[in-house]
Amino acid sequence: MRNKLQSILAIGLISLGFTASAQTRYLDDVFTAVTVTSEVTYGTNTSVLPMLQGLPPGPASLKCDIYEPTGDTETNRPVIILVHTGSFLPAVLNGQPTGSKTDLSIVEQCTRWAKKGYVAVAMDNRLGWNPTSSDQNVRTSSLLQAAYRGIQDAKAMVRYMRMTEATGNPYGIDPTKVVLGGQGTGAYISLGYATLNNPMTELMLPKFLDLTDPANPIPYVHPAVFGNPDGTDSAWLPAAMSPTGQNELWNIPNNATYSNDINLAFNLGGAIADISWLEAGDVPIVSFHCEKDPYGPIDTGDVIVPTTGDFVVEVMGSRTVQHYANSYGNNDVFVQAGFTDIFTTAANVNNNGYEGLNVFLTPTPSTTPNAFGQLEEEEGSPWDWWDNTTYEATAQAVNASLGMPAGFFAANSILGNPNMSATKGNAYLDTVQGYLNPRIYIALGLGNTSSINEVIDASTDMYPNPANNELTIVSYAVGIENINIYNTNGQLVLSNKINANQIRLNTSALSTGIYIVDIKSEKTSIRRKLIIE
Repeated sequence: MRNKLQSILAIGLISLGFTASAQTRYLDDVFTAVTVTSEVTYGTNTSVLPMLQGLPPGPASLKCDIYEPTGDTETNRPVIILVHTGSFLPAVLNGQPTGSKTDLSIVEQCTRWAKKGYVAVAMDNRLGWNPTSSDQNVRTSSLLQAAYRGIQDAKAMVRYMRMTEATGNPYGIDPTKVVLGGQGTGAYISLGYATLNNPMTELMLPKFLDLTDPANPIPYVHPAVFGNPDGTDSAWLPAAMSPTGQNELWNIPNNATYSNDINLAFNLGGAIADISWLEAGDVPIVSFHCEKDPYGPIDTGDVIVPTTGDFVVEVMGSRTVQHYANSYGNNDVFVQAGFTDIFTTAANVNNNGYEGLNVFLTPTPSTTPNAFGQLEEEEGSPWDWWDNTTYEATAQAVNASLGMPAGFFAANSILGNPNMSATKGNAYLDTVQGYLNPRIYIALGLGNTSSINEVIDASTDMYPNPANNELTIVSYAVGIENINIYNTNGQLVLSNKINANQIRLNTSALSTGIYIVDIKSEKTSIRRKLIIE
C-alpha cells in the first residue's frame, strides 16, 4: 500500500511541479509589451481654467490614456484608473514639474499594471482654483470646488469604461472589477470618490461654509449649482453668481445611465476633506503616505498653499483614514488574507497596526541652502521624477517676466525631492506595487482558485533553477514553515523545518535529475519543479 501511495504522490507532484512555475496573471508581468491608446475623450464638462486668463468658463474635453497588454486574448479584464497630481493647476503654472496624465510615475504605474494583464487608465481632470487670493474664503471655496469637479470627472471616467463595455467592449474590460487610485492631488479625488456619499450633510459642515455672515452661511460647494457628486445631472450657475452675468451650465452629465461603483480605492499622499465622510461599508482603501509630508498631512492637519504658506482647509490624512477604515471593518478583506510578505512586514513597523497603510520615512532635509539660498523641505512624493532640464527651460519661458537666474527652477523643483531620479522613483513604486497589487487581487477576487493561494504562489520564488550545490527559496507573501524535496518516485530526499521568509539550502548531496519541492506555509502548500545539474 505504501508503495502504491508513493506512486500516486509522485504522479501528482510531477504534474503540479511542471505547471506551478507558471506566472500568475495580475500579480506577475505576464506580458512584455504594452499598447497605449492616447487622448481618448471620456467626457465633456465645464472648465473654469480659462478664468485664470480672464476668459469665461466653457466646455472642455476630458481626456485619458488607456494601457492594454499587447497580444492579450483575454476580453474580460479588471480596470485600474489612476489620477495624477498637480495641485489642480497645469504643470509649470502650478510651480511644479508634474501635473498631467503623462507624468513619468503615472506612465510607469499604468505600464506595470498592463504588463500584469490589467487595463490601466491614466486620466486627466478639470483644473483651476485661486490659490493666491488674499481671501481665505476664496482659497478654500475654489479648492473644494476643484476637488469636487475632480470627483465628478473620475466618476464620469468609470462610467465611460462601463459604457465602452456595453457598446462593443473595445478595451476588453470586466465592468464588475474597477479600482480607482490617485497620486498627490489625485489622491484627494480618490479618497473623496470613495467616501462622499451624503452631500446634503457632508458638504454642510461649518468648515465647508462661508460664515462671513453667520446668519446667512453660504456653502462652498452647493450640489444644486455644481451638480450632484456623481455629476449625472445638469446644473446651472445663476446669473447673479456667474462671471459672465448670465446663467452658466456648470455641470454637464456624461454617460449618466451607467454605474460609477468601484471595488477599491488607493491613495499616494493626499487626504480626505473630513473624516465624517468615511463610513462603515465603504470600499476598502490602501494608503501610502510620507510621515512628514508638508502639504498633505498624514494625520489631521492643514492644507496650505505651497508658494505662499496660506491656510486653505483642515483635512485628515492617511493614518486617520486607515484608523477608521480598520475600525469600521472596511479593510477586513485584507486582514483575513493574513499577509506576512516582506512589504507588509516592513509596513507594519510604522503603521500603528492599521492594515492598508504604508508609511514612508524619508530622510531629514539638509539645513544647507542651495546655490539660490533655498532650503530643502520634507518629502511628500518621492515616487515622482521628471526631466529637470526640460522643466527648467519651460519654467524659464513661462516665467520670463520674473527674470530668475539660470538653474533656479530646476533647483527649486527638487527641494522636496533632493535626489530625484528614475531609480529612486521606481524603487518607491516597487514598494507601492508590492504592497498594493496583492490587495487589489484579493479585493477583486481574481484567480481560478482561492485568491490567497494565488497570491502566495505568485509571491514564492526559487533560484537558481537549474541548481547545482545551492538553492534559495523565498516567499514574499507568508512565512515558510517546511521545505520538503521529493524525487520522481515520490521519496523524500531532503527536509528542512524553518520559520522564515527565506532559506538557502545545500543541494550538493542530490543527484542530477528532476525533483519536486514542496514549500509549506501556514496558509497553503506550493510545489515547484527543481532541476539539479
